[in-house]
Formats: sequence, C-alpha cells, structure tokens
Amino acid sequence: MNFTNFGRYILLLKSVFRKPEKFKIYFKEIAKQMDYVGVGSLGLIAIISTFIGAVMTLQIAFQLVSDFIPKTIIGSVNRDSSILELSPTISAIVLAGKIGSAISSEIGTMRVTEQIDALEIMGINAPGYLILPKVISGITMVPLLVIISMFLSISGGYIGGALSGAVTPAEYMQGITTDFNPYTITVALVKAFVFGFIITTVPAYEGFYVKGGALEVSQASTRAVVISCISILACDYIVTQLLL
Repeated sequence: MNFTNFGRYILLLKSVFRKPEKFKIYFKEIAKQMDYVGVGSLGLIAIISTFIGAVMTLQIAFQLVSDFIPKTIIGSVNRDSSILELSPTISAIVLAGKIGSAISSEIGTMRVTEQIDALEIMGINAPGYLILPKVISGITMVPLLVIISMFLSISGGYIGGALSGAVTPAEYMQGITTDFNPYTITVALVKAFVFGFIITTVPAYEGFYVKGGALEVSQASTRAVVISCISILACDYIVTQLLL
C-alpha cells in the first residue's frame, strides 16, 4: 500500500511540473503563496527561534561545569547547533504544522466539492495550477525563513546569556566568531530546500487524493502533518550523512 502511495505521489509530481498553460496566472499565484508562506510565518519563526537560542545558551552553560573549559565555547556550540540542526529542523516541523495542514485542507476541500474536477473539465492542468505555486514558494521562502531563524537563534542566545549571567556578552561574541565554518550554512540551506519541498508536496498529495467529506479532509490534513514531520526527520538524517 505504501509503495502504491509513493507511486501516485511521483506521478502527481510529474503532472505538477508539466509546462504551464499561462505563465501570467502562475506568477500571481506564486506571489500570493510566497506572501502566505514567508511573510505569514515570519512572526512565529522569530518567536520560536529567539527562545530556542536563549534556552540553548542556558542549557549549555549548565552542562559546562568544569573550570578548565572556557566560557567562549558556549557561543560556538550554540552557533553550530542553531545553524546545522535547530533552525532548519525546528522551523520545518513548525511550518509543516502551519502550512502543511492549510495546503492539505485547501486542496482536499476543492476535491470533495468537485472544484478540481471542474478545472480538469475546462482543460486546466489542476495539479500544476494548484500545487506548483505552493512548491515554488516552499523551496524559496523556507530557506529565507531558516536564514532569519539562524540569526535570531544566535541573537536569542546572546540575550539569554546576558540576562542570566551564564556567559558575558564579550565571551559569547568571541565564541560565535571563533573557528566559524561557512560550509555549515550551505548544509543548512540544502536541508531547508529539501524541507520546503516536503512541506508543500506531501500535504498537497494527501489533499489531492482525498475522498469523502469534511471528516476525510480533516483526517487527510492530520495525516499530511504527521507524514511531513517523519519525512523531514528522515531527510534530515540523510542530508546530514551525505554532506557532513
């Protein structure tokens, strides 16, 4: 059964990336989706990233009980943790809940109210028209949100350390600027690109093939979020294994 679903998912993607009938209509829809995915999620990502950075600083400081380890290590550990893992993965899981459920519900409702059938009767490539703008917005806006998340997470660590007294601002700044490897940002952005693709395509698949009524739409929405989160964690491991 899972192989059947995966095959249908691949065939749906093939239809999604077919050449559009009119580029002008797609551009308007892409702009609308970018606004929803990017600007609409900015506040949520900002709050979560700042607090996670602050909490990470406190936890790292709590675990470094040895006098032989310099306090500057708190900044460098928080920096690398935020860039490589926390910002891409936590942001993606939060976005899977917010954006994924909305995409699945929207497309699922269109399916059960026969709006998708009407599009196909009019000769419009329904998967392309409904899903492609969402995919493009996902793979462009999620990496941008992750970049903002990295910055705010590291800034949150600075604020948390300064307020609690766990690490002085000077020590923290020295820690985040010492031995920085720019390649970690490349890895994080590759993850963000993959996660953006998953967050938009998996819920779209669940919504597109839903059958029944309102209850089935809600079940498909829940299933989309669960599968998206599991796929994000699996791909997180694969990308990390390949690139690091």
